[in-house]
Order: sequence, then structure tokens, then C-alpha cells
Amino acid sequence: MTNDIHLTEDLRVRKIKKLVTPAKLKEELPLGIELTNKVLSDRETVRNIIHLRDDRMLVVIGPCSIHDPAAALDYAKRLAALAEQIKDRYFIVMRVYFEKPRTTIGWKGFINDPKLDNSCDMENGLHSARKLLLDIANLGLPIATEFLDPIVPQYTADLVSWSAIGARTTESQTHREMSSGLSMPVGFKNATDGNIEIAINAIESASNPHSFLGIDQDGHSAMVKTSGNPNTHLVLRGGKGPNFQYPEVTYAACKLEAAGLEPSLMVDCSHANANKVARNQVKVWESILQQREKDGCPITGAMVESFIEEGNQKISGELTYGLSITDQCIDWETTEKMLLK
Repeated sequence: MTNDIHLTEDLRVRKIKKLVTPAKLKEELPLGIELTNKVLSDRETVRNIIHLRDDRMLVVIGPCSIHDPAAALDYAKRLAALAEQIKDRYFIVMRVYFEKPRTTIGWKGFINDPKLDNSCDMENGLHSARKLLLDIANLGLPIATEFLDPIVPQYTADLVSWSAIGARTTESQTHREMSSGLSMPVGFKNATDGNIEIAINAIESASNPHSFLGIDQDGHSAMVKTSGNPNTHLVLRGGKGPNFQYPEVTYAACKLEAAGLEPSLMVDCSHANANKVARNQVKVWESILQQREKDGCPITGAMVESFIEEGNQKISGELTYGLSITDQCIDWETTEKMLLK
């Protein structure tokens, strides 16, 4: 009897290629004891801020997405120097986002397609991404990222101090399960339509234990059992309209308390809160600072999309150095003015 299994599966799969295992990549690009201790310390600081034990504001700031490691490291050096100046007011964590969720199709991020040519050299993407994370960590900067593919954390999570689950994936059971096992604090964004209850449900779900399919450090399929993540919080990113102003922030805090959760949240200055216009982030930032002057303000964090140059560009021809290829970002000069204000 012939084996006809090929007649019913993988009919639309063009290629399957084995990649480096998480364990092997970490062996090639190790974290080391000094950086390990730094990541642990940075995570503790983030936890203290979101749990209202540290009155500084957590600021997750940096490019919308990474496409040029050299420009990203250039930005990181500037940010590290600035972070030292303002460390008494803000705990600066750099956005180092390698994955991009798409509404339909488009470039899926540096890990998926590091050469920006649809060659999807993921082996190169994983190596280059981890190398950049190590370079940035060695500058003394804590790192933030968005986890989209549930396999990627096995390659990079040991270097990350704060992570996000995006508006498109907050409702996903897979991402809630993954977050329940992540070792760093996680911010859940409200849905793209502005619904915050979906994110509150995600916070409750991720704080509980789960069992799910995943991979181990050797790349083998495995059952993953988690203990639940107690360090999750809400991120307001706007929806059909902005939700960064006092009435919306107060409403969100009340909904968190009603669910038995801590009234601690982050405001994303970009995305729908800025109507996708980079300069509008400044207005959102100023509103956050004004609200934080009031006693009992639930805003413990802010997110800003910032790069060397203002705006964005399409992937075509020769790219402008330090200019985003995804969402618009404010430039470095504006970034300095905002943070030093």
C-alpha cells in the first residue's frame, strides 16, 4: 500500500527550511552574566512603576520598527545619553520592534524579511536581531518589543524588559497564553476600534496559568505550562477616536478597578491617539504630563514613536537614513525637546 499522505497535506506549502534553534543562537550570541543582571534589574524597575511603587514614568520610545540596525544603534546611543540626564523623572526603555502585524499584506518586519526584498531570510533576521539587541543592551538601555509570532520569544525574550501585545492580537488566545509565560511585564493595547474591555479580559487571562503547544530551546514541539503573569497592564492607543484625555483615562481606570485590577495604564502617543500624524504625539505627551500633575493619576507609562528623521518613507530605491519605513515618527530634535521639557 502506497503512502498517499502527501495528497492531503502541505498542498500549498512551497518550502520548509530548518532554522537555527534558540539554544544554538544564544550559544553564538550569549547574554552573559552582567547583562543578565541588568535585564533583571530593569524588569524590576518596570514592575515597580506599573505597580505604583516607583513614581517615575515608564517611557517606551523609539522607531516604529527596526529596518536598519546601523541607524537603530545610532538612535540608541543618543537615547542612552539622554536617558541618563532624565533618569530622576523617566525610566526610558527603547522600542526595538522586529515584527509588524499587517491589516492585509506588507512588510512583516526585520526578522521576517531583513533585506526588505521579500527574500524572507529569517535565519539572517534572527541573528541580526539578536546581535542588535545585545548592542543596545550594552549601551545600558532597557529594551521593549512587541511579540507577534509565538516562537520568536524563545530567541530574544531574555534581552527584553517590557513587551507589548498589539491591538490586532490582544483578543488572540494564543497571545494571551504566550503572555502568561513571558518573564517580563506585558502591556496589552486596546482593540483597533477602541474597545478596552478586550484588553482588560486579556490582562485577566494572561495573569492565570495556561497550557499550550510551543517549542523548547532545542526547537522541538513541546507542551508549555505557565504559572501566569502578574505584571500585565493596559495600553490606551486610541480607536475610532483618541482615548488619551482625562475622561477616557479616568473611565479606563474605573473599568480596571471594577475588574479587580490595579488602576495603572500606559498611553500610546502615536497610532489613533495621534491620528497617525507624527507631530500630534507632542500634544498627547503634553496632555499626559498635565494629567500626571493630579494626585491619583493612573497614567504610569507613555509610548512614543521616534526616530532620527521625522515622518516615514516607502520601501523603494535608496532609503533615507534614519527615516521610518512603517508608521510616522517624530525626529530626534523633537524627541529631545519633549523629554527635557
